[in-house]
Amino acid sequence: MCGILCYLGKRQALPILLEGLRKLEYRGYDSSGLALAENGEIFCQKAVGKIQALENSLAGVQWKGSTGIAHTRWATHGKPSEANAHPHTDCREKIFVIHNGIIENFQSLKKTLLERGHQFRSETDSEVLAHLIEEHYQGDLAEAVRDALGLVEGTYGIGVLSAENPQEIVVARKGSPLILGIGEGEIFAASDVSALVSHTKEVIYLQDDDVAVIHPGGYELSNLNSDSILRQTQKVDWDVAAAEKQGFSHFMLKEIYEQPEAVENAMRGRLIEEEGISKLGGLNGVQDEFLEMERLIIISMGTSYYAALLGRYIIETCTDIAVEVDLASEFRYRKLNMKEGTTVLAISQSGETADTLAAVQEAKRKGALVLGLVNVVGSSIARETDAGVYNHAGPEIGVASTKAFISQLTILYLMTLALARHQRMSLSEGQAFIAGLKLIPDKIRRILESASKIEAIAGRYHGYKNFFYLGRKFNYPIALEGALKLKEISYIHAEGYAAGEMKHGPIALIDENFPSVCLAPRDSAYEKMVSNIQEVKARNGPVLAIGTEGDTELQKICDDFIEVPATDEILQPLLMVVPLQLLAYYIARENGCEIDQPRNLAKSVTVE
Repeated sequence: MCGILCYLGKRQALPILLEGLRKLEYRGYDSSGLALAENGEIFCQKAVGKIQALENSLAGVQWKGSTGIAHTRWATHGKPSEANAHPHTDCREKIFVIHNGIIENFQSLKKTLLERGHQFRSETDSEVLAHLIEEHYQGDLAEAVRDALGLVEGTYGIGVLSAENPQEIVVARKGSPLILGIGEGEIFAASDVSALVSHTKEVIYLQDDDVAVIHPGGYELSNLNSDSILRQTQKVDWDVAAAEKQGFSHFMLKEIYEQPEAVENAMRGRLIEEEGISKLGGLNGVQDEFLEMERLIIISMGTSYYAALLGRYIIETCTDIAVEVDLASEFRYRKLNMKEGTTVLAISQSGETADTLAAVQEAKRKGALVLGLVNVVGSSIARETDAGVYNHAGPEIGVASTKAFISQLTILYLMTLALARHQRMSLSEGQAFIAGLKLIPDKIRRILESASKIEAIAGRYHGYKNFFYLGRKFNYPIALEGALKLKEISYIHAEGYAAGEMKHGPIALIDENFPSVCLAPRDSAYEKMVSNIQEVKARNGPVLAIGTEGDTELQKICDDFIEVPATDEILQPLLMVVPLQLLAYYIARENGCEIDQPRNLAKSVTVE
């Protein structure tokens, strides 16, 4: 992992590759490198740290070649270092490889290669690929790549450049995203469309076992057996401006402010108010199975997992469907009993989350109807599932998800409405549900208008080293998400808890240096939340409460108070999460943290 960009065309490759790497920075990385072909030679440069370090190392370099590959690495095997950075090369330094993914059998392959006299320079699993290709190379680079990949177990998205084939790049994928960009007289390959969109909007999403040979005449697609294949080009539906900061200090802040539009985009064209129903076009082909399901298993990771937890609450509240939520990474270890009427819903912002993709494949093996909820068109999960729904949230650059999360929640509400209206929800109840949803974007805007108050509160809390986030019922998953946001971008220890669980152990930690962020809107759990707040205050714990605007009683018992507009209890999480995002953002900024690219994190986790 984490970012790949390849270019072959008529322009100088170096500036294009460096620009593309900067577009991939948001994915998280610790080192970078590139290789360019020029006059029959390959020039390679690598650096530890940010892209700027690579650029600085290239000062004065006059490489003018028009073919090259580039990579940003997120360490899996071996610490960040120049030796472990990509590209990796073979013994003769003729073949250069960039790789995303994990070679699971690299140790046995490396042992065999060492016995055959190969010399390794890094600690990585990825270097094995360069030596395997060298071992099989007999003049045809694509054939050598196919032969090498035939021995590999694991996942990969790779780009290969050879000094003996300088007008050719070979790329291939299995379980790690790779996209071709088709320009005028030039071809790109990248792990993320954001690196391509400034040059072309015509793309091809490669699928597992695809091999593409890029050359001056265009490209050729085949599989690992050398059979020619066809893939349809698709048009990217967002522009460069969507991936720029547009005056905001960070992408995360911009994306927090884009959340009203994210909710509107998730609902657009999917609500029929006069009938009080939602229509999700992506489910048309499986509509009967979806509406008649008896059991739903939602699988996801990270922030998407917390969206799934809320999905369980709202679906079970409004329907008779039994809902389970599993961390996708643990799903395969269960003894799965996929009885008739079971549906599996996979939630992933990127659509490439390795654990979730593996869980999708396992669910399909067991015969379940498998649906997807993803933001990235053409992603692996979108292709692997039987049907699904796109977020239409646009690109999310900040590693810590905000607008994708609220978009996921919105779509879960739409799914709930579709299921509930098929069961016991009346027409008037459906219409009221829609009316409440449609007010949410403007209510989020009202919260954003008070961001300066949250910023001031963050200034009082940024010095604490530990936090509890407490919530009940619909707001328990939001407490988990709020704690995760603080951890992700400020590196402050924070734990989300069901408020009733706090007194079963965690309350022992409470003192004057351990604040609690308490989610206490005026809902059916309000009185119990007030009791929990009193328990914290009795132990001298600072309390920052998030509650319904105008709640003067709650303000009296808390140290600080952030108000949100009133709404239906079931919709409250869509509002409660916004101040938690802003709080995390302002605390991280106050502490000088690198907000858009937090240490050790990657935007799209394509390894298990």
